[in-house]
Amino acid sequence: MPDLARPFRPFRHIPHRLVARRRDPVVVQSVRSTGAAVLSYVVALRLSNEPAPLTAPLTALLVVQVTLYSTLTTGVRRVNSVVAGVLVAIGFSALVGLTWWSLGLVILASLVVGHLVRVDEFVPEVAISAMLVLGVTRVADTAWDRVLETLIGAVVGLAFNLLFAPPVWVEPASRAIDDLAARMAALMTGMADELTGHTTVAEAATRLHEARRLDNDIAGVDAALRQAEDSLRMNPRVREGLMFRLVLRTGLDTLEICAVVLRVSARALTDLAKARSDEPLFTPAVTRALQDLFGHMALAVHSFSRLITAQVTTNAEEQEDRLTRELGMARDSRDLLARLLLEQLHTSPAHWQLHGALLADVDRVLDELDVDKRSQRLMEELDRHSRLRHESGTRLHRALRRAARR
Repeated sequence: MPDLARPFRPFRHIPHRLVARRRDPVVVQSVRSTGAAVLSYVVALRLSNEPAPLTAPLTALLVVQVTLYSTLTTGVRRVNSVVAGVLVAIGFSALVGLTWWSLGLVILASLVVGHLVRVDEFVPEVAISAMLVLGVTRVADTAWDRVLETLIGAVVGLAFNLLFAPPVWVEPASRAIDDLAARMAALMTGMADELTGHTTVAEAATRLHEARRLDNDIAGVDAALRQAEDSLRMNPRVREGLMFRLVLRTGLDTLEICAVVLRVSARALTDLAKARSDEPLFTPAVTRALQDLFGHMALAVHSFSRLITAQVTTNAEEQEDRLTRELGMARDSRDLLARLLLEQLHTSPAHWQLHGALLADVDRVLDELDVDKRSQRLMEELDRHSRLRHESGTRLHRALRRAARR
């Protein structure tokens, strides 16, 4: 029976949920965009002659981005697109009114101008700005107020991001990497569980489809990681942004390679299930060794993800020791499996190609997760970025010397 003494409060969890989502990218971006738009509208009311200067908040909404780096890199192109659209609308508003054919000419001219001024992916915004201005503007003098509003919105949007720097999105990217590793570990565990008894083709094909779906998961993690990388660039809150970016990026590259290898392994088990439709895939001894190997590999993948995400939050020594221990036990299981498969080769040589391919896939995953190889890859990326930075500085120095000689 329900507790009658406890009052019924259906909304008591709402404040806790709001607090939990305060760092969600969608929530933060919505609040920041709203604040910048309202502020630009208030400024435009004082500086513009228009009674409702809506172009200013429109521009502020387009300029304010999730990260400071994306604001600075795309803000200029967004402002150019809006200004170009307003200028096109000024020319048409001075010559013709708003009709179906003038609207078509405005759209066509705006798209052409957008490509000429090289605003890249913001070409449609040129036409959108032109249509908005043409719909509410009939004289050129009023349209020039739209240009002023555009500049006000752009300045307010850029200043808003400079004064109120966006948060660093490393934590959401770390959670996405952990979730990807958890799905990969669950796939390995499922592949090990289905080896018990008779494995049907349908069961093996189901694991193969799960392995293929990892590609979509990797694409989502890559998007979260790109956002985190942008949040670390040009951010005054972060001192070692390059190291954080390289640790997460190289870690995701490793997991992506492991996902590809897992898909190949699932394909090999599916082919083996088709060839042995009336009998188990392996002998009991081989099955136990393979299950033990998949179990240690699953734990190693989980430890690897915790290692690369711990390096951007806390001390990673414990996670590195755990990964080394799991890899060591996985290699012992791999050696045992290789000996058992070699013994089986002498008595039953059928399908030895699939057995060899399975061992090769295991070796590739263990090699990719190796701590020493990961450190080597990280150092190579650091060296590459150092060379690129040195080359950029050298080219800039040469350009300045040529300009001074001229």
